[in-house]
Amino acid sequence: MSANDRQEEIEKRNQSACPTIQSLNEIGEIWRLNILHDLMDEEKRFNELKRSTNARSRTLSNALDSLIENGYVKRRTEEAAPIAVFYSLSEKGRALKPVFDELDDWAADWLDDVPADSV
Repeated sequence: MSANDRQEEIEKRNQSACPTIQSLNEIGEIWRLNILHDLMDEEKRFNELKRSTNARSRTLSNALDSLIENGYVKRRTEEAAPIAVFYSLSEKGRALKPVFDELDDWAADWLDDVPADSV
């Protein structure tokens, strides 16, 4: 069995495993999670997201495209000179806030290197 065949088999099993696996396939990539978390409180421009997530331009662009395509993030353009592009969470993206809050609580309780007062 080739590596591609193994990967396809794993993806098929994961997709049918449960909704949790499907959810993590959509948002579980580290850059997507960083972006979602970063947009929880306010909309941001591309360069603001780039600075706050420490992502490279191409990486950030690809992750944003994926999040927009899957309905988690909205893109808004202001045409006034200079043109400004803003990113914010959609209703679907904002619905993840309780999930992030619970993960923060879990991390504070169970991960050694996360200070309790940082969440």
